[in-house]
Amino acid sequence: MLPVRSWCVVESANQTVHEEAELMAQTTVDGVEGVQGLVGEHLGHSEWVEITQEQVDRFAEATGDHQWIHVDPERAKKESPFGGPIAHGYLTLSLLPSLVPQIVEITGFRMRVNYGTEKVRFPSPVPVGARVRAGATMEAATPFEGGIQMSLAVTVEIEGGTKPAMVATVVYRRYL
Repeated sequence: MLPVRSWCVVESANQTVHEEAELMAQTTVDGVEGVQGLVGEHLGHSEWVEITQEQVDRFAEATGDHQWIHVDPERAKKESPFGGPIAHGYLTLSLLPSLVPQIVEITGFRMRVNYGTEKVRFPSPVPVGARVRAGATMEAATPFEGGIQMSLAVTVEIEGGTKPAMVATVVYRRYL
């Protein structure tokens, strides 16, 4: 198993440090046949990741979505039905490129691409300060000329929550 590089936030002594950590994927397979053998299997969960106000603010800058429920903690505490600021739904979705490799490592291919996302829903808001993780199940693995297309059912859950933050089917292509 190869280590997966993932960025995490470590907070100590009133200082936030972004550091790169090496994590091991829970499931490892090789090649087209290995991927096909995972269909119908739950692949595991990623590590928990804290959602910080700094992340939310940076995401707002990158996307231009400066809605106060995300970027104004004082107003969000007073006026929002969520009791404080929440992460953008698309920020939650954007975590998948770092969370999914913690779950499954697929070798024997020269490259991978995000091919699409289907049926994305955000059933529960993610409060700033909450921790989330992803879980994944391999729904389909369809070979094509030069590779394989994989569909993963991914659920992002909130630590201590009763409803998921996000559910989606994500489609990846791996090229030989």
